[in-house]
Amino acid sequence: MKVAIVYPPFSKIGKIAFLSQNRYFKYSNSREVALYPVVLATAATMLKDDGHKVLWLDGINEGLSFEEFDRQLAAFKPDLVVAETKAPVVKKHWEFFAHCRECLPEARLVAIGDHVTLFPEETLLRSPVDFVLTGGDYDFLLRNLTRYLPDRVADLEPGIWYRRNAQVASTGPFELDHDLDATPLIDRELTKWWLYKEADFYEPSARVMFGRGCGGIGGRAGFCTFCIWVHSLWKRGWRLRSPAHCVREVTNLVENYGVREIFDDTDGGACFDKHWLEGFHEEMKVQGLLGKVFISSNVRADVLQDPEVCKLMVDAGYRMVKPGVEAGTDQTLRRIGKDATVAQIVNGVKTAKDHGLVIHLSAMVGYPWETEEDAQRTYEVMKELMLYKTRAGDSLQASIAMPYPGTPLWRMAVKNGWLTIQEDEYEKLDMDGPVMKTNGVDACAWTKKLWALHYDPRFILRSLVTIRNWDDVALLTRGLRSQLGHFKDYARDGVLGLLR
Repeated sequence: MKVAIVYPPFSKIGKIAFLSQNRYFKYSNSREVALYPVVLATAATMLKDDGHKVLWLDGINEGLSFEEFDRQLAAFKPDLVVAETKAPVVKKHWEFFAHCRECLPEARLVAIGDHVTLFPEETLLRSPVDFVLTGGDYDFLLRNLTRYLPDRVADLEPGIWYRRNAQVASTGPFELDHDLDATPLIDRELTKWWLYKEADFYEPSARVMFGRGCGGIGGRAGFCTFCIWVHSLWKRGWRLRSPAHCVREVTNLVENYGVREIFDDTDGGACFDKHWLEGFHEEMKVQGLLGKVFISSNVRADVLQDPEVCKLMVDAGYRMVKPGVEAGTDQTLRRIGKDATVAQIVNGVKTAKDHGLVIHLSAMVGYPWETEEDAQRTYEVMKELMLYKTRAGDSLQASIAMPYPGTPLWRMAVKNGWLTIQEDEYEKLDMDGPVMKTNGVDACAWTKKLWALHYDPRFILRSLVTIRNWDDVALLTRGLRSQLGHFKDYARDGVLGLLR
């Protein structure tokens, strides 16, 4: 079969869509961030290994016009067109699938992603799509579908939705029982890995997933009420690949692609599992990779409270971690299901910094129950952590709280009358502004103020004095360009407006 894996070049008033590998969608002016879609790239590799011809057509990150995107897709003459979607662009994808049906009448159309996982019938009823693959293991499901379609001998796995006699049907709820150690080494050339970049990492860098889902201390699964991936793709669970399988991928990236930094995009990282971390460190040592590549990762801040974990991470080659602070009050942390206190988060971040790890913080504003004082407290906590033992590469990101349909936060918003939009106005969930009542708090202004912490003179000075080489200079330069783009997203009056 000929399979086209596509991202149509969606944009909004000059801003590009952050769609691939994104838990939270937005249109942005930043051109320094283009996230590599790991699971979809794994799917492409699986299909190629099965003998299919695969077209990887990312119109967003290739900067294609719709005309050029259409030309390349039509020239390929696909049997199957696969597109990842999210709530803010699902209506655009319905239009795209209708366009495909008209221009490529013989092609079968497939939708994947978090929104269609929760609402598969909606997309089957509102568009001419043929299949919806639900859950986070859509690489395995796509391979299963391509093995089924030619002669229909293979059995379809659970989690596939389709039409039968003009009625919506399915193979039942998706399961997450696939062996992650059975995934192949991703074909990075096939999936045009050079298109993707991130301002936070030494280049060349590569994104991986050492696991799927969000785990925590003692094996507790993540369940933050706002997190769309946890509640849709992963069923509030987690799985990790074996350390040996992960290090095999690290070896491939270092030896064959010259990668200098690898980012683990597992939702909560893999480092919450100390036994896994010990095994990973040992495998890195055995393969002679220590000192040859940096590892960075998502992480829960409370995991970092354990000095032994931080030491193990540094010994294994970890350079940077991305903990979510999310809010500066325990009340909000409880209401969003963070399962950690402000004190635990602060202690974890400071312990990580004490061990020399670079920190990328994240926070959200615009929760309906918060007051100006609560937003101020979030700002103070973020400022305290940004200025604690600052070193080159420390950074933050701030955003407006978004209640994606199907998450507990969405259900709370509907139940309590917090929404300022109609329930089906998905396109307004693009972070251009709040979609929940904010109790008089100016969410955009607080987001701007948080981003502006990068311009605090103390933060700038402490970052500059820790520069050690030209790589750090390049890293900070990319970071500055990225921040200016993000500042422009929220500051209608430019960067100077952020400093007011």
